[in-house]
Amino acid sequence: MIDRSTPRRRYIETPTATATSTSEAPSTTITLTSSTFHMLELPGCRTAERSGGQLPSPTMPIRILIAKPGLDGHDRGAKVVARALRDAGCEVIYTGLHQTPDQIAAIAVQEDVDGVGLSALSGAHLTLFPSVVEALKARGADDIIVFGGGIIPEADIPLLEAAGIAHVFGPGTSIETIQAWVDEQFAD
Repeated sequence: MIDRSTPRRRYIETPTATATSTSEAPSTTITLTSSTFHMLELPGCRTAERSGGQLPSPTMPIRILIAKPGLDGHDRGAKVVARALRDAGCEVIYTGLHQTPDQIAAIAVQEDVDGVGLSALSGAHLTLFPSVVEALKARGADDIIVFGGGIIPEADIPLLEAAGIAHVFGPGTSIETIQAWVDEQFAD
C-alpha cells in the first residue's frame, strides 16, 4: 500500500524569505505548517476559480516507469503495456531502449514512481531484473515495486521473485490482467 496522504519527494519546499518567482504568470503562495509552496497559475491549468470551486482529488495517480534494460531492441510489448496503463489512469514514464539498471533506478527515483515495469525479450532477465532491484536499494528506494514481463521461462520466475521482482508476466498475458494486477498492487 502506498500512503498518498504525505507530500511526494518531488515537491520542493522553500522558506518564505527566499521564495521568488521569475515568471510573469500570477503565482499563489500557500503556507502549510511553516513551509511555503509556490504554485504558478498557468493558462489551461485548473484552479479553484476555473473549476467551479472544486479542485481534483488530492490523491495522486499511480506512477509507473516502464523500462527496457540491456541491449534488447524489441519494445512493442513495453509500449503496449505503457499505453494500456496510461489508459487505465496511471501516469506512465517510458525510458526507451537500451537502459542500464543504474539508469533505470536513477530515473525511478527522480520521477518518484510507485512501480517499475521491466521488459526483456533477450534472455538477460536473470541478470538485469535483479540488478535494477539492487540499484533501487542502493538509492534508498527499495519501497518501489518492481515487476517484469517478456519471454521468461517458467523455471526462472521463482528465481526472479526471490530476487525481489514482485510479479512476472509471461507471453500472452492479457492487458486486462496486467491492469488488474497494477490496480490491486497499488490500491490505496
